[in-house]
Amino acid sequence: MAEIVIRNLRKEFGSFTAVEGSSFTIADGEFFMLLGPSGCGKTTTLRMIAGLELPTSGQILIDGEDVSQLPASRRDIAFVFQMFALYPHMNVRRNIAYPLVSQGLGRREVAAKVAEAARILGIDHLLDRPVGGLSGGDRQRVALGRAIVRDPKCFLMDEPLGALDAEFREHMAQELRALHDRMGATTVYVTHDQLEAMQMGDRIVVMNHGVIEQFGTPRDIYDKPRTLFVAEFIGSPPMNFLRFHGAVAAGATEVAFHHIAHPVPALREAFAGDMVYGVRPEHVRLADDAPLRAEVIAAEYLGTTQIVTLRSAAGVIRARIASDRAVRPGTSAGVAFDGGRVTLFDARSGRALRSAHNEGVLGHG
Repeated sequence: MAEIVIRNLRKEFGSFTAVEGSSFTIADGEFFMLLGPSGCGKTTTLRMIAGLELPTSGQILIDGEDVSQLPASRRDIAFVFQMFALYPHMNVRRNIAYPLVSQGLGRREVAAKVAEAARILGIDHLLDRPVGGLSGGDRQRVALGRAIVRDPKCFLMDEPLGALDAEFREHMAQELRALHDRMGATTVYVTHDQLEAMQMGDRIVVMNHGVIEQFGTPRDIYDKPRTLFVAEFIGSPPMNFLRFHGAVAAGATEVAFHHIAHPVPALREAFAGDMVYGVRPEHVRLADDAPLRAEVIAAEYLGTTQIVTLRSAAGVIRARIASDRAVRPGTSAGVAFDGGRVTLFDARSGRALRSAHNEGVLGHG
């Protein structure tokens, strides 16, 4: 187990900056997610932690030791890749044993460690099978076995479930989290799948274009996004964005746009200019007496809930409501918002305005 500290990490490839000024701390024993779209810098960050890429500047500390310029072989980490990276000419036992044999451990010790790793992962019955004939899920378990058999300081995982089908990904995500909880090892996990990150992670770094957009718990990132990017990237369907030009005073609990006053958490500072009124679909309700009227465009049945899409003068709005409420396309409905859960954004910078709702989150690194 290990604490990992990242300080002002930067990586350049020629004139292209892949990671710019990243700073965060991964606690000892934490399951930590690096989340973002393709090309955002998350895999480059992971590869720098692993020692597979050296930073242009900045520091990486593992258990207090500066490893920024050390090769991967001297960092005591285990890396799990998306495509398994197994040796096809070896059976399961020899694949798992390979890093121990490379270290020169004795035959008995190797056999004991392999047996224990296989038992933990539930693949002890596969030890003498060739890896080429295994399912994707079993091959991923073998790759994990080869990682945990070394008992490293930390595990680094680069989209390890990306090659699996959707149904099995969810099952393996639960298994990975359960394995982490049993072992208590520090885990850094890269994914572009926001549901995977929210399901598995203790804390999440959300990256975009090489920059950290937000760093915090899954709940804080979902409920209190710091930027428009985070608000749109996290959540399915994403947050509603209603754009307008106006002004709001410090301490005000309402903001006016399209000639209607809408509730907001009290702002800490006054603001005037282009704004975005952000509200999650589950914090939108249909109310007959609401002054904002909208036309129902569609209703998507999801079992216990439905997603209703409406067109209003303020813009298109999605509401998540109970599925037993009858809603028909083409009809009119009043739309109201839970003001305590609204986030106001500066439309130009994309940053959230400080309010009673998100106070404390906007100060996160």
